[in-house]
Amino acid sequence: MQNAELFAHFRAILNDMTRANLDKEIESPDRLVVATSALGRKKIEVAYAPFDHINREADIVIVGITPGRQQMRNALLEAHRILKAGGSDGEAVAGAKVFASFSGPMRSNLVSLLDGIGINKVLGLESTGLLWGKDCSRVQFTSALRYPVFIDGANYSGAPTIASNPFLTDQLRRWFLPEMAALKNAIFVPLGPQIGDVLERAAELVGIDRTRILSGLPHPSGANAERIAYFLGRKERAALSANVAPDLIEQNRELLQSKVAALAA
Repeated sequence: MQNAELFAHFRAILNDMTRANLDKEIESPDRLVVATSALGRKKIEVAYAPFDHINREADIVIVGITPGRQQMRNALLEAHRILKAGGSDGEAVAGAKVFASFSGPMRSNLVSLLDGIGINKVLGLESTGLLWGKDCSRVQFTSALRYPVFIDGANYSGAPTIASNPFLTDQLRRWFLPEMAALKNAIFVPLGPQIGDVLERAAELVGIDRTRILSGLPHPSGANAERIAYFLGRKERAALSANVAPDLIEQNRELLQSKVAALAA
C-alpha cells in the first residue's frame, strides 16, 4: 500500500473505535498491525500510527529510529480527535505527525542541540523550537522505520540493527527511501549513530549530497543527558563519567559546526 491507501485503510478502523478501544489497541496492537516477522523466538511487529505525511516543502528533516509507543499514542489520539471533529484525512495525518513527533523531554533536548550547532541561524529562526509551532511548515519529522516497531511488545531500540535484518531493511526501503528522495534539497539530521550510518548509505542510493547529512549529534533521549551536556558545553570534561567518550563528542561537534557553517555560507 502507498501512503494514502494505508491511512485510508486504517481511517475506518480509527473511526470505528471508542477512546477505550483505542487505548487498548495502543497497548497491544491487533487491528493496527501492519506487518510481522520472526526474530528467533521473538516477534517483530510493525503497528500503524499516522506518520504518513510528507512535507515536500521542508527545509530540514529530523530522522529518528522509529516512533515509540508514546509517540504512537500521541499520534493516534490526535488523529482520532481530528477525525471525530470532522477533519479531513490530510488534516488528520499532518496534525497528528507534528503533534506527536519527538514529543516529551526529548523535544527540549533536541531544540537545545539544534540551536547549539546553529541550525536555527541557517533557517533564519530565533530557535528551532518554532519548528513545532508557527514554522512547522519548514520541517519534516520522520523515522528511518516510519511506523512503530516493537520486539515482543517492547519499543525497538536498535537491536538488531536495521542493516542486519532483512525485514527491517525492507521497511526502510519501502517507506523511508522514497521519502528521502522527495526531499533532496533539505538538511537531514539523524538522531543517533545507527541512523547516521543509515542516512549516509541512503543518501548515496537516492542521490543526495552527503554534506547535507548532519550526523554526530548526541541522541536527545533523557538517558543521554551527560553526553548532551558535554556537547553543549554545560559540563566540564573532568566531571564526565567513565562511560562518556569526550574525544568523539568533540570530533562530532567540530565536524557538525563545519558543515553548518558551510550550509550558512
